[in-house]
Amino acid sequence: MKKINPDSRLSLLFKMELEDGTEVESNFDDEPIEFQLGDASLTMGMEDALIGKAPGESVAVTLNPDMAFGFPDENNIHSMPIDDFPSDMAPQINQVIAFDGPDETEIMGTIIGIKNNEVEIDFSHPLAGRVIKFSAKVIDIL
Repeated sequence: MKKINPDSRLSLLFKMELEDGTEVESNFDDEPIEFQLGDASLTMGMEDALIGKAPGESVAVTLNPDMAFGFPDENNIHSMPIDDFPSDMAPQINQVIAFDGPDETEIMGTIIGIKNNEVEIDFSHPLAGRVIKFSAKVIDIL
């Protein structure tokens, strides 16, 4: 029987939750995702939990921030004038917004402060610093 190795391409159902059980993302009620291990679709800790599993097997792990989405980085905090936001979109604390990044990529930022007409945005991953509960069912190794 095939087992997942670091070079595997697989089909997977998964769920991510915060430590308190709040669901962050799940595709258990949808189609499985197909991806290549190592393509950054999942974190290193999530991939490590899948290694050695076979189609039909499930996994459930709790990942500390270092194996999930890392820790917030103060170098990822930037300010921008409040006037740069569209007039119909008043920035709010803890709001997560997609910004245009280099090479036409989208970068998510979390508003962490608003003062003196400046908006402070943290571009660390929105789940940085959080413990993540990851569960998955391997559908197939492609």
